Amino acid sequence: MNTRTEAPEWTTTQWFNSEPLSLTALRGQVIVVEAFQMLCPGCVAHGLPQAAKLARVFGGDLAVVGLHSVFEHHQAMTPVSLEAFLHEYRVTFPVGVDAHEEGNPTPVTFGRYGMRGTPTLLLIDRDGVLRAHHFGAVDDMEIASAVTRLIDAKSAPVPGTVPAGATEASFCSVDGVCS
Repeated sequence: MNTRTEAPEWTTTQWFNSEPLSLTALRGQVIVVEAFQMLCPGCVAHGLPQAAKLARVFGGDLAVVGLHSVFEHHQAMTPVSLEAFLHEYRVTFPVGVDAHEEGNPTPVTFGRYGMRGTPTLLLIDRDGVLRAHHFGAVDDMEIASAVTRLIDAKSAPVPGTVPAGATEASFCSVDGVCS
């Protein structure tokens, strides 16, 4: 049985390259969220370049948002360090800093989505429904295809999204098939 999972709102403390953003404000757009840490090799080598490529290829048809979700090495990955990192790596899409609750090393939004680590890619449709949740590297063609299908769907509802029991490491396609 397929279920529609509304994407939880993110909680951030600071934004770079943008005014503060919310899922509510982006409703009506297809959204890719790239959750990353600046000291994560997979994020630097794959996740962030892929997000930048998606932003460049799809332009205004896709909202690409970075989410700096620090769950380790907290003292090294401060907003000041992140600002320098974003400049040096020429990251121009909006990036929010995932909030922390006192005494909890796990970032708030990271926990809401049940992320296992970074990089994590989230794909959210125009209605705010979480359509893909993938930990690790995602094939460029696979994510481009999924984004294209959601953009082409305009506002037409697509039945089924994330099947019940799908794990956070699943990649769920627009037609609800998870691998």
